[in-house]
Amino acid sequence: MANPEQGNETSITEFILLGFGTLPELQILLFLLFLVIYIATMAGNILIVMLVLADQHLHTPMYFFLGNLSCLETCYISTILPRMLASLLTEDRTISFTGCLTQYYFFASLAGTECLLLSVMSYDRYLAIAKPLHYSVRMSGRSCFQLAGGSWIGGFLGSSITTLSTSQLTFCGHNAIDHFFCDLIPLVKLSCNDPQLMEMLAFTLSLIFLLVPFLLTLMSYICIIATVLKIPSSTGRQKAFSTCSSHLIVVTMYYGTLLIVYMFPTTKTLRDFKKVLSVVYTVLTPLVNPLIYSLRNKEVKEALRKACRKAMFG
Repeated sequence: MANPEQGNETSITEFILLGFGTLPELQILLFLLFLVIYIATMAGNILIVMLVLADQHLHTPMYFFLGNLSCLETCYISTILPRMLASLLTEDRTISFTGCLTQYYFFASLAGTECLLLSVMSYDRYLAIAKPLHYSVRMSGRSCFQLAGGSWIGGFLGSSITTLSTSQLTFCGHNAIDHFFCDLIPLVKLSCNDPQLMEMLAFTLSLIFLLVPFLLTLMSYICIIATVLKIPSSTGRQKAFSTCSSHLIVVTMYYGTLLIVYMFPTTKTLRDFKKVLSVVYTVLTPLVNPLIYSLRNKEVKEALRKACRKAMFG
């Protein structure tokens, strides 16, 4: 319930995203850094989507999911960085209530989708390595569409619940959000309502969309590693370990930072640390994913060489 002492105050129609405003001397440097990251992320992920669509050799379940991931990353980073870049350049940190809710909705939807999709991708790799004889049956075209579609639908449905609940909150006190984008917990902290129900909802959804996919992904990679250890060729083991370890690092980086931010209580000590961790899963992960998952693959490199030759020589 809203605090009756604040009930007569004017309702808030806009928020101020404090972002990195406490570091005024670094604003231009941060702008240039994030601009380079944004351009590189968009270029890398769009390139992968185009290669997957254009090259027949990449029309396999693994690259279908990688194409989905790259498409997701272009949308994901675009919900955060353009607004943050504008704030760093113009120092205008205001955002309307509707704009704030919209940004949160798309961010949360895409973050939830990515958690589910990474879990699906680890399952795909598990089947390919540990159950190769069953792979073509379990990863048919229909199954791939269902798994990818389920990830997208699940992410957007989960976000709809929290966004709708947040839109019903009353905001009548401070309007400064100590973050660089509109996120659920900072918004709830600003409301005049009892935060307990919303925090419980956020925790429950974090269990469903973060902890469960992370544990499933971890189990998949444990099974993959157990299978790899049985490979007689040391070269084969080394190659498989190299691929799995790089995947596991980026997955752990993404899930780990999200789990700390959303499942640990926000104390004064953790507040700034969580803001730094937020940069990892909103900015760095979309940059690293195309490098780790795709551009190191032999098939993708060959598709890129063919595309370059075609572009140069027709």
